[in-house]
Amino acid sequence: MANFGTYQESCPSIKNILLLDSEGKRVAIKYYSDDWPTLNAKLAFEKSVFTKTQKTNARTEAEIAMLDNNIIVYKFVQDLHFFVTGGDDENELILSTVLQGFFDAVALLLRSNVDKREALENLDLILLCLDEIVDGGMVLETDAHVIAGKVASHSMDAGAPLSEQTISQALATAREHLTRSLLKAAGGFHVFAFHYGYRLFFAASRPTHTQQVIVCAGLWNSV
Repeated sequence: MANFGTYQESCPSIKNILLLDSEGKRVAIKYYSDDWPTLNAKLAFEKSVFTKTQKTNARTEAEIAMLDNNIIVYKFVQDLHFFVTGGDDENELILSTVLQGFFDAVALLLRSNVDKREALENLDLILLCLDEIVDGGMVLETDAHVIAGKVASHSMDAGAPLSEQTISQALATAREHLTRSLLKAAGGFHVFAFHYGYRLFFAASRPTHTQQVIVCAGLWNSV
């Protein structure tokens, strides 16, 4: 059986993914390496990356740069600059594939309106996008349609209007909101759930010295 540590070392490793604006300011960033242990170190690296690449023409296809023993692949669109960083021993084609997957997934999620304003308004989707692409530096997915589909699914589960969700999704969302409301309204309560007939009940209880206070609310459950 192959050694897991050896397997990890043989896998492509991403050090960071950066999305900066046309002035080099942060839009969305993720670091997966300890090469930049402090915020100041990260900001200095981002400034160096932006300064080194800002005068290049990376709008039609991705470009490659070397900086501090790192390979950086990057691409620009409108007022957004996309960067993926790997070590100097990483495969440039793999880094480029990660970059393209991120770029295309963002374009799908923003419906081709890829600019800073849209990115900031949908920052939660972009951050979810990064989580679907890389985890701890390891590449999980590079297919833009798969990435965008998973992000859209997460978004639907968490915050879509009830009218746009399936029955099961709507129930899950309602349960989550109800639980949060109970927790917010009843600090120190213990929240639990139980079925009675076709209803799912949520209850919050808090023992006192003289009695147990219970708050209960029910939802119709799917048959």
